[in-house]
Amino acid sequence: MRDLRILFMGTPDFAVETLKTIIENKYNVVGVITAPDKPAGRGRKLRASAVKEYAVSKNLKVLQPTNLKNEAFIEELESLKANLNIVVAFRMLPKIVWNMPQYGTFNLHASLLPDYRGAAPINWAIINGEQKTGITTFFIDEKIDTGHVIFQKEIEIKNTDSAGDLHDRLMTNGAELVIDTIKAIESNTASVQPQPLDRVFKTAYKLNRENTKINWKENIETINNLIRGLSPYPSAWCHLQNNGVTENIKIYMACPIIEVHSHDIGKIIVEDSIIKVAVKDGYIQIDKLQLPGKKAMASKALLNGYVFYRDAKMS
Repeated sequence: MRDLRILFMGTPDFAVETLKTIIENKYNVVGVITAPDKPAGRGRKLRASAVKEYAVSKNLKVLQPTNLKNEAFIEELESLKANLNIVVAFRMLPKIVWNMPQYGTFNLHASLLPDYRGAAPINWAIINGEQKTGITTFFIDEKIDTGHVIFQKEIEIKNTDSAGDLHDRLMTNGAELVIDTIKAIESNTASVQPQPLDRVFKTAYKLNRENTKINWKENIETINNLIRGLSPYPSAWCHLQNNGVTENIKIYMACPIIEVHSHDIGKIIVEDSIIKVAVKDGYIQIDKLQLPGKKAMASKALLNGYVFYRDAKMS
């Protein structure tokens, strides 16, 4: 059995579950690399990443480089004498970092590679109406998410899943897959497979203002999948036109109602404390939304103090 000295790299909550599981399995983590503290909240006070908070609570050595090629950082990295790097939800590494440890650097990615390489694999799997996705561990190489695959596990996507729901299942399953991967490397039994090159792959493009906006002229399933796939973050958005005022709003929860009607696309109908938006195949029932400057709230609560006028519509 190999004596592993692990260097862990990650930043958000998704990575914490894996680090926690590694520690609970008594592996030797010689250091943790995470993003620098960032200003957050109204006071713009510096806030540590979720990974840093957990690492500090376990008295692990934490490094927060701004430049991964900085000489002083590379020297400190070498001094840790790690022989295995594990990356979960971090950033692209320079070769001098990923090529440093004796047993390599592997990454946990939240898709069944080679599909959904990129920044937002969980979101795009739901947005595109997939019925399954998964998790992959692979050795890092020069390009993004292209390295040789070690292990994969398939995960079902339920029709009611939001990106948050799927995130949490992939997070816990991913931590388990990382442990399986560590054990295979520890026992020198890890076998790898190159990613196939003979077909077109789906991509997990970076989410932006344009691809998160709801187009109410799309079919009902496409709209519903977009809302689910962007909830709770970064959230789907659209324009609300009401009583001559146009505002940008966010929609967090909705459900489709397939029904024949004669309303114009985007018209808002309020009935029995329910908000519905007319689409070409029926209605999208809005269950949770956020108006500018307000907290996200259930539609029923919103209707206690907010009035949709007869001209109200989404666009």
